[in-house]
Amino acid sequence: MSPPSRINTDKTGDWRAAKRLLPYLWRFRVRIAIGLVCLILGRVANVMVPLALKSIVDALDRNDTTTIIVLPLALLIGYGLLRFAAILFNELRNVVFIKASVKIIERVSTEIFSHLHRLSLSFHLDRKTGALSRDVERGTSSIAYFLRIIVFSIIPVVFEIAAVLFILWRQFDLVFVLVTMTIIVVYVMFTFLVTRWRTKFRVEMNAAESAANTRSLDSLLNYETVKVFGNETLERERYGDSLQGWVSSSIKSNVSLSFLNAGQGLIIAAGMTVLMIMAANGVVKGELTLGDFAMVNAFLIQLYIPLSFLGSIYRDLNHSLIDMEKMFDLIDVKPDVTESGNATPLMLDEGKVEFSNVSFQYLDDQPILQDISFAIPGGQMVAVVGPSGAGKSTLSRLLLRFYDPHSGTVKIDGQDIRSVTLSSLRKVMGVVPQDTVLFNDTIGYNIGYGNTEASQEQIESAAKLAQIDDFITQHPQGYDILVGERGLKLSGGEKQRVAIARTALKQARILIFDEATSSLDSRSEKAIQEALDRVSKGCTTLVIAHRLSTVVNADQIIVLDQGGIAEQGTHQELIQKGGLYHQMWELQREDNSTPSVHLSN
Repeated sequence: MSPPSRINTDKTGDWRAAKRLLPYLWRFRVRIAIGLVCLILGRVANVMVPLALKSIVDALDRNDTTTIIVLPLALLIGYGLLRFAAILFNELRNVVFIKASVKIIERVSTEIFSHLHRLSLSFHLDRKTGALSRDVERGTSSIAYFLRIIVFSIIPVVFEIAAVLFILWRQFDLVFVLVTMTIIVVYVMFTFLVTRWRTKFRVEMNAAESAANTRSLDSLLNYETVKVFGNETLERERYGDSLQGWVSSSIKSNVSLSFLNAGQGLIIAAGMTVLMIMAANGVVKGELTLGDFAMVNAFLIQLYIPLSFLGSIYRDLNHSLIDMEKMFDLIDVKPDVTESGNATPLMLDEGKVEFSNVSFQYLDDQPILQDISFAIPGGQMVAVVGPSGAGKSTLSRLLLRFYDPHSGTVKIDGQDIRSVTLSSLRKVMGVVPQDTVLFNDTIGYNIGYGNTEASQEQIESAAKLAQIDDFITQHPQGYDILVGERGLKLSGGEKQRVAIARTALKQARILIFDEATSSLDSRSEKAIQEALDRVSKGCTTLVIAHRLSTVVNADQIIVLDQGGIAEQGTHQELIQKGGLYHQMWELQREDNSTPSVHLSN
């Protein structure tokens, strides 16, 4: 199953993504409730500031000398305390709420990380790592944005608007309330419509950014290939081309933002002008005091400052919803291979592996395996050989249950592997692949990955078994050697030995060697083969091989051709048959005996 390739081109984010956060929010309901109480107290203090300002101005406007000296001083102290209270409660809200916000991000990040590891191999073969990592990164970051916008911006603004409208209704004529509401409605509608129009540019910009990031990551991972072919200019041009879509969308996004900000400023300026003219007219007529005029001005400034950020608030909220939706889309991807509800741990006895009438295909109408049946008795080695594309590596993927056969069964000691837990199945298996990919960590860590509870002595013992201990001990950093991205600081033979060492450390009873020596030179191949023989002693072993010289001692050799078993037997039996295996053997002997051609000046 491939990852969701759909790009959300809707003009608004889906609030279903926000609903997905409710279970996480509920876990911190007490802390969130305390934060909301602090929020309300802070906004109440903030709304009281203009009322205190009105009382101060009216007191100063009187002719009573005693009142002018004493009363304003008390009111000014109260004014200062209200200002401080508003700041204090806002900071307390931040302190209380930040832990909930961070813990929610941690839980979601952990959940999606675990989910990605649960997804099937087909998902990861189809994925674009750069785009996937950007989607996850933006999604988790958007949770913090979303919670901050809702709790720190929208709820306070709504509460403050309601409080201001109530005070204007109680203190002044209803006309003040109607004009203020009209301005707010026009402002909100303008912001909503323009931001909704602008959202498509953000979606296009995200898609272009992910594509450019994928191109960059892919190119850097193939650094050596780029250098070998001298294609730095080509890679720069391809990366530049992938950035063109981002440049175009980014320009449109910023130009439309300027249009939004200018429109918002016009509405706010017009609204404040109308209300201030009304307040000034009331003062002239004697219906309002100078304190009322100052209070109206303070309320409008206090109200329109957060409203001026409404466009960016709505935009960020919408962007957060879009980014969260893409992340939750990943969580909604279902793995192709799952455990049954009544799965039980694998009970390993002899370690017998059996393929019974197994058929499989990656794509419709393109069968890879057709009615394959064979068995590997416990403790024996069976090799599978055949032309490229015959389905050899598919057998190992079916045995590891990265895929399920379309028909037939794969059994271990008589147990259908679909009926056992995946952890118990893979716990008994060790794999040495053709292309070993290592973590960008120390060589000791990579060997120890086979058994995370192993002691240093056990790690060193596994390294000796794989014949890589001499290389490690002769290096100044010892087991702290950094192997680089994907193990690129090590040679092919060294990487294979690390893979053998960590497989030996796992002490698996069933081993899979998937063309583990096919990419090595003859000298390295012989050394690696000796290490493989030591590790596989007494284990049930499936060897997938290209070089027939590495499987002559196998208990059984299976020759695959065109999805079916063409021949089966020991090396000698197959040679005597004179069939496909004999032909392959003779061709490889001829290749090995062909003298090298030396050019001289």
